[in-house]
Amino acid sequence: MAQSVTSTAPGLRRTLTLWDAVFYGIVLVQPVAPMGIFGVVSQEARGHVITTILIGMFAMMLTAVSYGRMARIYPNAGSAFAYVGQELHPGLGYVTGWSMVMDYVLNPMICTIYCSKVAMTFIPGVPYAVWVAVFAAVFTMLNLRGVKASARTNEVLAIGMFVVVVLFVGAALRYLFSAPLDRADLLRPFYDPETFALPAVLTGASIACLTYIGFDGISTLSEEVENPRRNILLATVLTCLITGVLASILVYLAQLVWGNWTGFPDVDTAFIHVAGKAGGAWLFTLVSVTLLVANLGSGTGAHLGAARLLYGMGRSNALPRRFFGTVDAKNRIPRNNVLLVGVLAFVGGLFLSYQLGAELLNFGAFIAFMGVNLAAFVRYWVRSDDRRLMNFVLPLTGFLVCLYLWMSLRWPARLAGGLWLAAGVIYGAIKTRGFRSQMVSFDIPSDDESQR
Repeated sequence: MAQSVTSTAPGLRRTLTLWDAVFYGIVLVQPVAPMGIFGVVSQEARGHVITTILIGMFAMMLTAVSYGRMARIYPNAGSAFAYVGQELHPGLGYVTGWSMVMDYVLNPMICTIYCSKVAMTFIPGVPYAVWVAVFAAVFTMLNLRGVKASARTNEVLAIGMFVVVVLFVGAALRYLFSAPLDRADLLRPFYDPETFALPAVLTGASIACLTYIGFDGISTLSEEVENPRRNILLATVLTCLITGVLASILVYLAQLVWGNWTGFPDVDTAFIHVAGKAGGAWLFTLVSVTLLVANLGSGTGAHLGAARLLYGMGRSNALPRRFFGTVDAKNRIPRNNVLLVGVLAFVGGLFLSYQLGAELLNFGAFIAFMGVNLAAFVRYWVRSDDRRLMNFVLPLTGFLVCLYLWMSLRWPARLAGGLWLAAGVIYGAIKTRGFRSQMVSFDIPSDDESQR
């Protein structure tokens, strides 16, 4: 899968520091990530949102170590598909890549769903289906015009999100100080003996891991970070840690403000209503706009990412090249794929719930995470002469925790995800004539490649 290329062209400069990489990771993950899933997780975990966030942080930090260590070996790959295919088996790499396709296509769908739900809080008179059509069309048109957010824009958005987080924390603390809570109230978000059930909490944790999705993108900076063997690993772990701490503070205060795990006007936009209770109409509006803008940015980027992944597969003839492997001559974008992803976002927005979409995305993500943990175990324990205990315990623990969370997903997500995997295996068997020829490629073209 990975190819060695000799070139006299100048390479990338190692100018990024450890904290540049951490900031990049936080931008990818987004500091407001737990706001979108707060209501869904609260409902599934019976109020124990902070517990699910902490369980997810434990799983993701273990997996982050594996991602960081694999980036040392494959600095140019930056993909679970490549790590698993190289270290375990091309067939397992194919399954990981097929799961990645599902994630990329689902991401613009759930952004479409969430943007539509938030928009309805402003103008409830417009039917949900109309909002779905509007946002699916917006994502499609922006990408058809070749619009791309700059790194500077992403930094400004991230800083703006941090400001909103600080404002919410301030408003929540002010609200809570005006209505003093006893010790039992302060501990209840972590553990409520009346509602706690481990299966329910683990199901919530399997959704809460969506908070951390995107941290693995740091591995793509391997050629631009100073001392990548050290800093990629540290940046990946620190991103998960900082994200987990921020998320824990947000959901803990939100739970205390709301005072219950039920009664939300809409579980998909629950955090917005919590913000309104804590700070009034101005904070309700501010958080609504922030989440709308954040999901607009994520949806636009995810839409293009899905289109480019399909283009990469079409270019390598993994999918029909005449449709998927073509680029618009004027705008230099994979127009057919952008239109297709837009149609899928519209259809998915109509028939998927936000919760099921998030669970399906995590279904694929957990497969990738399990694969990377196993790849790290094979590389650093099975094939290594330096068999330190850490090389055995960390990746296997990460694998087992991710496996348990994957199995804790609700049965509709496991069924739909299983059908997707089965379809992928059948497609791969046909495409490779019983897996006897070269495996399907899931590489995502770089900016330079996609403009040739």
